[in-house]
Amino acid sequence: MTESVHSDAFEREFFVNLTEVAMAAAITLSVAGVSYAALNNGDATRQAEEVAAAADCRAVETAIVGYVAQYGTTPTRTAQLTPFVDGDITAYRIVRGRASGPGC
Repeated sequence: MTESVHSDAFEREFFVNLTEVAMAAAITLSVAGVSYAALNNGDATRQAEEVAAAADCRAVETAIVGYVAQYGTTPTRTAQLTPFVDGDITAYRIVRGRASGPGC
């Protein structure tokens, strides 16, 4: 009988220790992941800079309005809009006087 009691106590202690080891491993991995993301943010910075450098559809539409106000006619090429908009507008076209491209 004492052998059975010792065996049960050993099993309980083993599983408690196993649970503690698993929890410690999970915490360690999550801390390591967060630390890596915090210290290696070059990809996130690069992606944010690319998004910020690109103009959106509203900016292109506003540039078209500015062009029409200044010249009295609609632009035919996006290159005509460069004085009116900051950012990269190469993803856009002008179709019937309106911006056409991502988000339009």
